[in-house]
Amino acid sequence: MQITRLPRSVTRELGHYVYLYSDPLTGKPFYVGKGKGNRALSHLNGSGKSEHAKIIRDLKKMGKEPLVEILAHGLGSEKAAHVVETAAIDLFGLDNLANAVLGHGSRRYGRMPLEKVMSFYQSKPAKIKEPVVLIRISRAYRYGMSEVELYDGTRGIWVAGNRRERAKFAFAVYAGIVREVYQIAKWLPAGSTFKTGYPQGQPRRGRWEFVGRVAPEEIRRKYVDRSVAEYIKEGSRNPIKYVNC
Repeated sequence: MQITRLPRSVTRELGHYVYLYSDPLTGKPFYVGKGKGNRALSHLNGSGKSEHAKIIRDLKKMGKEPLVEILAHGLGSEKAAHVVETAAIDLFGLDNLANAVLGHGSRRYGRMPLEKVMSFYQSKPAKIKEPVVLIRISRAYRYGMSEVELYDGTRGIWVAGNRRERAKFAFAVYAGIVREVYQIAKWLPAGSTFKTGYPQGQPRRGRWEFVGRVAPEEIRRKYVDRSVAEYIKEGSRNPIKYVNC
């Protein structure tokens, strides 16, 4: 018998939770979600254009229903549920699920090598001597991204003033930590060159992108995995910060 609604006595005990939708024929999870109340049952009608909705409709055509499982409950807060959801998606692998995106907070709390975790919490402060531009790539960054994706996510597109021309290096910064350093060759109007995920098109007025290469190893050793938080004003939303320019 399909459960369509949870009693309040149950939802009170569940609190914030993480749930799985699995294929009843194989037992293989195809969707991970988080929520509270009756959220775990909200996808069962198979409505919408999402990939997991399509899978549910296909199961219904065969006279089947997805297996709904609670992975963890009583988590105490939405943030805790986010963390568990992220860990589950990372463990199963996004390629093996119908989830459209990685879990909330995956860039900070998701799966990553131990040394990267340590860099979040034990990074030594960088003492910048060269003229550089710090570029915060909060939306673009994720663990496991390729070198090309990191480069393209760092180099544009930005609203950048004339001081950009004085910067010799560009730092890719996430969560206050330097992820990579690039030696800038030239700044161009945004859209001038091909970038991963961004087709080359008409240059965008007032926005810029740079071309360059990974900085020499002696520069990288000085700055990669170092904290530049002291150079960024608390509460600042501007992704661009010039140092020694």
